[in-house]
Amino acid sequence: MSIAIEDLNRFIQQLFVAEQVDPVVARVVSDVLVAGDRLGQHTHGVKLARGYLRDIRNGHAAIDPQCLTVLKSSPVLRLYDAQYLLGPYVLHEALQWASAAAREYGIGVANIRQSHHIACLGAYLKSVVDQGLVCVIMSSDPAAVSVAPFGGTRAIQTPNPLAMGVPGEPEPILIDVSMSSITNGMVGKQRQLGKKLNHPVLLTADGTLSDDPETAFASPPSTILPLGGMEYGYKGFALGLMVEALTSGIGGFGRKDKPTGWGASVYIQVIDPDYLGGLQALKDEVAFLSEQVSTNPPIDPARPPRMPGWNGMANWHKADRQGVQLPEDVIAELRQAATETGLSYPF
Repeated sequence: MSIAIEDLNRFIQQLFVAEQVDPVVARVVSDVLVAGDRLGQHTHGVKLARGYLRDIRNGHAAIDPQCLTVLKSSPVLRLYDAQYLLGPYVLHEALQWASAAAREYGIGVANIRQSHHIACLGAYLKSVVDQGLVCVIMSSDPAAVSVAPFGGTRAIQTPNPLAMGVPGEPEPILIDVSMSSITNGMVGKQRQLGKKLNHPVLLTADGTLSDDPETAFASPPSTILPLGGMEYGYKGFALGLMVEALTSGIGGFGRKDKPTGWGASVYIQVIDPDYLGGLQALKDEVAFLSEQVSTNPPIDPARPPRMPGWNGMANWHKADRQGVQLPEDVIAELRQAATETGLSYPF
């Protein structure tokens, strides 16, 4: 089903306002969730709204923007405690500050502890690169585990995604990748659909590879392989630890504190390239690399090489023209969210 962006945004805002969320917070949360679907990331778009609303009702997700407090700050560094305020609003505010710091001083770095879930990391990038800035975002959830250390069978960390936006032509580079072979969201989606995973990227408690998402809900559960799999997963595990260090580690609140509930530790870095080699030089380099990729002889002509973000931006432009196309599992979640909130599903 295709839904006009404005209509979908209005509906998502209404869901949150119906739960007494501040209208400004509701608008930002809706913008970010819808942006995830505009990029084609349907496991981390408006489908998340139902879980956010449920956490609001059970008291785990905060809705008052005053919950976002600054613990430490310098001209280029800032530490926030969000007290589990809805993550998209938290990141929006932190990115606004970091972007302003980057424009004034060349760089802005923000760390956030005790945020609620922050949705699709890639959804934040376009608004920053459109300003001619480079943006890095990393996230971990210190209350959850699903990825084991390389060589192990018991989970100790989350997929720990890293996102990066780089201004460029003809499109920016938009990177959004986990340090694991697959995301928790994809495992949950395939289980909900009653389907197997495309590859055996789960490791059962006895050390057997599996493509069955049900094993992730066994006792003890299977774990998601680090990026690099059974052969080179030490690389993904190391990168996952890097994310842990830059999110929970330097923020001073993490797994050692044994938090509970859906949450996020976040690291944000924004750079103004004009303080270094210059924005135009960066765009020229991206254009050169893009040409090298687009003219590279493909293994399969039906699947030619592409730069990170090209597929997402194609989805974005298509959504602008035709509306957001939502799969059936997302529509089902929105219908349930409307029923639980006491609103009519309008589409």
